[in-house]
Amino acid sequence: MIRLEPSSPSGTVEIPASKSQTIRALLIAAFAKGKSIIRHPLISADTLSCVNALRAMGVSVAFSYGNAEAYVDSSSFPPAEAVTVDAGNSGTTEYLLLPMAATLPVPVTITGDEQLRKRPLGPLAEALRALGARVEDNGGFPPATVTGPLKGGHAAIECRTSQYLSGLLLAAPMASGNTVIDCTLLYEKPYVSLTSGWLEKEGIDFTLSPDCMHSEIRGGQSYRPFDEYIGGDYSSASFFFAAAAIAGTSITVTGLDRNDRQGDKAILDILREMGCSIEWNGNAVTVTGPEKLRGGTFDLNAIPDTLPVLAITAAAAHGDTHLANVPQARIKETDRIACMHASLAALGVESEEEPDGLVIHGRGRIGGGNAKGYGDHRIIMALAVASCKAESAIVIDDERAADVTFPTFFTLFSSLRR
Repeated sequence: MIRLEPSSPSGTVEIPASKSQTIRALLIAAFAKGKSIIRHPLISADTLSCVNALRAMGVSVAFSYGNAEAYVDSSSFPPAEAVTVDAGNSGTTEYLLLPMAATLPVPVTITGDEQLRKRPLGPLAEALRALGARVEDNGGFPPATVTGPLKGGHAAIECRTSQYLSGLLLAAPMASGNTVIDCTLLYEKPYVSLTSGWLEKEGIDFTLSPDCMHSEIRGGQSYRPFDEYIGGDYSSASFFFAAAAIAGTSITVTGLDRNDRQGDKAILDILREMGCSIEWNGNAVTVTGPEKLRGGTFDLNAIPDTLPVLAITAAAAHGDTHLANVPQARIKETDRIACMHASLAALGVESEEEPDGLVIHGRGRIGGGNAKGYGDHRIIMALAVASCKAESAIVIDDERAADVTFPTFFTLFSSLRR
């Protein structure tokens, strides 16, 4: 439990590395024969869940220089017999590793914590079966066991999370034959771009249509060891961007790559529309909040992880805000649409829950009191940001869940508070 008094944070903060990029790097390094170096990786509960899963499969992962580098040695990979790995709370690890593990000749079972076991994988399992793998799952949910080899062929898949497609794209080069993937639905397209960026770095022969709905991947390929630096995480940075917007102060976030393919950098465009000033200087961006934030209508389909913090930002704005076209927010760590509706109500903010989003009636202020985080790291960090415009202290039930992606969040947030 943590109690946050109203404050106006300002100053400079260096953001940790990208979770999405770190996990992709770890998985590719594991399937590349040899030794890879990942510089500036994110060390968090989610990335350590990925590390532990890989270690269970025989991959050596070591950290050095104050965790500034990760050394991945896959010389003892793959495992020689059936193995069970625990992905913890990491949906990224689950959805990306499951298809990659389907290229191995031994059964690999992937399970996780209670939240993870509620996250659906049925469409991904069906696609893997279409591509020749054997898959046993728990009625379309984890735990799931896959056994290769992955043969290739054609798969049509509905991707309510882009991680289904990312996992297939990472696995398909290692299939024995060529693979064609057609998406009948695809949310969160910028995350597919992250994956294709890694395939390009690795020299993989593949094509991906501009809308990411159709892909063709040559089989019989392999990954090669690498030495790569991981840039800052825009998803984590979004909480500091929003804090400046809500408080009407200036916060500079360093360690970001302006050209990074991470989709969540689009929150800067949204905040600009709400009245914020955005200024770049090299790898640093400064967000300055206006005297009065204004509401608007924003399509979050490509950036679902921003829904909790934008809901709080909208509550501090003047006028209605519609956060739309983000039905996949209901199948994240929690049903974030329902949970944020309840959290806003607890803070005295009126909102309307829609099947695919929220309408928030901003009045330029947020009440205080007890706030439930539902064990969801992004909801908990968003509630912390609410204290920047709260009329009284906000008490959050369990701040430790932030460790999933951002273990230093509350330390950094406190360093900016005045």
